[in-house]
Amino acid sequence: MAGLITRFAPSPTGPLHLGHAFSALTAFDRARADGGHCLLRIEDIDTARCKAGFEQAIYDDLHWLGIEWPQPVLHQSRRGAAYAAALARLESLGVTYRCTCTRGDIRAALSAPQEGVPFVGPDGPVYPGTCRDADRHAPDAAIRLNMARAIARLRDLAFDELGPLHTGPHRFDPEALIAEVGDIVLARRDIGTSYHLAVTVDDAAQGVTLVTRGDDLFDATALHVVLQRLLDLPTPAYHHHRLIRDAAGKRLAKRDDSRALGLYRAEGATPDDIRALVGLARRG
Repeated sequence: MAGLITRFAPSPTGPLHLGHAFSALTAFDRARADGGHCLLRIEDIDTARCKAGFEQAIYDDLHWLGIEWPQPVLHQSRRGAAYAAALARLESLGVTYRCTCTRGDIRAALSAPQEGVPFVGPDGPVYPGTCRDADRHAPDAAIRLNMARAIARLRDLAFDELGPLHTGPHRFDPEALIAEVGDIVLARRDIGTSYHLAVTVDDAAQGVTLVTRGDDLFDATALHVVLQRLLDLPTPAYHHHRLIRDAAGKRLAKRDDSRALGLYRAEGATPDDIRALVGLARRG
């Protein structure tokens, strides 16, 4: 597959809305302009929330927008062996540990008197490290990355951002990664992986050279670069785009059905109408 390779990676947990349309069209237009390909990936690791009807609606909405993609479509729910192999590799490096903390345990630890205010990282408040040195062996425990040990193995943590919001090279301060990203969960008890591990493994497996996604995920990129380096995977370039917001300035969510693409289509909107609503040029 020649040329730039990017991707659109929705989760089938609700209808696509204007924000999804903007992201998908941004990726598709960029790939087409560069003579490349925009892949479709179904991020359905949370099988309890993902529904077949929503997945079919994704295909219907994207076809209506004029978006095409190579086959076959990658489904994360079928990639458990690849994620398990990546976890085993990280465990062999000595950069993971098992964590039995509940969300309540973490809230209590973070609310205890301490110096400074906890940082908020890619997945919320940075984990305080309660289980880091506890040598847990519970089979149903979550698996966390020991960020300090990981950083000690790595050099030159960087990626290129093609913008337009953060254009240029980005390098990470190791101490900031430890304090502001911390010991992130790599595998949840109920799923066996996490968003961060799955997308890192899958972007490499699909040969993605440009990750196109919303600016809300910009802060997660440092973690993904750390995982790429640990797993000897290539680091793609990134394009974090603006978010589509409602009248109150809030990012659109799947529960906001009033902006669902299926509803616009049912009311007679055209793909060019959607492009206009999200500030994109008409398809040439």
